[in-house]
Amino acid sequence: MILEDLMQMDSRQLHRVLCEGHPLDLARLAGRQYLGVDLSLPEWARQLLWHTFRKTFVSDGPGEVRGWNVKMEQYGVRGPQVPKRTAHGRQLTFGHYRVRETGGLRFPKGWRGAHYLDYGSAGNPMTDPARLGCTPLVAVNAGSQDLLLGWEVFRVGPAFLPFPLYWALEVQGAVDAVVPRPG
Repeated sequence: MILEDLMQMDSRQLHRVLCEGHPLDLARLAGRQYLGVDLSLPEWARQLLWHTFRKTFVSDGPGEVRGWNVKMEQYGVRGPQVPKRTAHGRQLTFGHYRVRETGGLRFPKGWRGAHYLDYGSAGNPMTDPARLGCTPLVAVNAGSQDLLLGWEVFRVGPAFLPFPLYWALEVQGAVDAVVPRPG
């Protein structure tokens, strides 16, 4: 399966791909950055927010992988991938996360995958709603970390709140700049 296949699917089809997805290989994931593509927002929301973004993954010690999102200039999925920058020239980043094993957590809608992105333990500010993120993430194709699929789920106490929002990650290459953990 390729990114364009996912871009043609509705939420029901994407959820089926997610449930049939494969565990992440953290050693192969670390050190890579991915083009992120929203798969679910209506066009007006994409115009207001974004359609593309970047997700990064770096090693944070033995068996630990963390990452962050990068805001991108919006030139389309196959256009130039240019990070937005601060006045000092740094990439504009947000939503830091840690890759975690599910360890028996029971996610909604029948998802029983192996890994999720934990935004609550990555040092995001208390005022950042991303701290509630508990986002399932799978490899779409067996044996490959080149195409990943994520699903927006928030965790409030013991409850999981699923949203019909999915996004794909297509490998771009090596991480071009390591950003320190927040805080």
